[in-house]
Amino acid sequence: MTVFYWPRPEASAGEVEMQAKTRAGVLAPQGLRVGFTVGRALGGAVQRNRMKRRLREAVRMTPPPAGVAADVVMNPKKSLLTTDFAAVLNEVARAFVVIEQKLSGKTGAETKTNRGAEARSPKPDSRS
Repeated sequence: MTVFYWPRPEASAGEVEMQAKTRAGVLAPQGLRVGFTVGRALGGAVQRNRMKRRLREAVRMTPPPAGVAADVVMNPKKSLLTTDFAAVLNEVARAFVVIEQKLSGKTGAETKTNRGAEARSPKPDSRS
């Protein structure tokens, strides 16, 4: 599974009051907002819906990190259908931990360079 994230900008206290409500008058969401993209290449509608249901349940069961405001998009692989649900839970939890580590303590200028970065650990450089 590939996980992308986009940090949401933090506003000052005065701006929060003005921007806290959306057009419908509902408070804007705090913390992580999670979305899923499951394309047609991953199977028929039944398989794609099953993938989304499994991911939704894994996100629901995994407590998101506190104090991190970001938009998260998860792109599953076809193997999600046959993988143990415990492994899916573990992968979602690991993605949340990596996102929290990368976003905690960074300023707005530093996070702008990480737009669309994967939440996976970097691959070691094999050059000698």
